[in-house]
Amino acid sequence: MVALATNTFASGNHLGGHDLETIGKPGVSSKVTRTIQVDMTDAMRFTPTNISARQGETVRFVVKTSRALTHDFVLGTAKDLKAHYELMKKNPEMEHEDANMLTVKPGETSEMLWQFTKAGSVDFACLHPGHFDAGMKGSIAISPKTRNLKLASK
Repeated sequence: MVALATNTFASGNHLGGHDLETIGKPGVSSKVTRTIQVDMTDAMRFTPTNISARQGETVRFVVKTSRALTHDFVLGTAKDLKAHYELMKKNPEMEHEDANMLTVKPGETSEMLWQFTKAGSVDFACLHPGHFDAGMKGSIAISPKTRNLKLASK
C-alpha cells in the first residue's frame, strides 16, 4: 500500500494542518533512489531509530509491524507530532489518512514514498495512545544538496 494524499477522515475531528512543506512531500515511484526497511515492535521502538537522507532524495519506506500491536509511522516536525499525539490521546477512536502517515496492523507491511525537499531534520513517531510516551519515535537527518562547483582555471 502506497500512502496517498487524502482529506478523508473517518471519525473523530482531525483537520490536518500538518506542515508538509517543512518535512517534504509525497514521492513519485520513478524518482525513488533507495528503499529503507523500518520495523515497528511491541517494545515501542523503531528499527532503525535514526535515518539519513539527502535533500531532494525520494525514499521508499517499507514499514512492517512484526508483533501483536498496530503501530503508526508518521513523519512530521517534533511540534506537529506532539500536538497530533495529544489529539489522538483525547480521541483514540479517530481514524484518518494523511500523506505523511501509515498505520500498519500486526504482521503486515506498508509502503510510503517520500521526497525530502529541505535540509534539516524530520521526525517520525507512532501516535497510538501510550506508544509515543513510551519512546516510539525517531529522526531523519537530511543533508543539504551538494553543488557541482567548477574550479576556476588560471
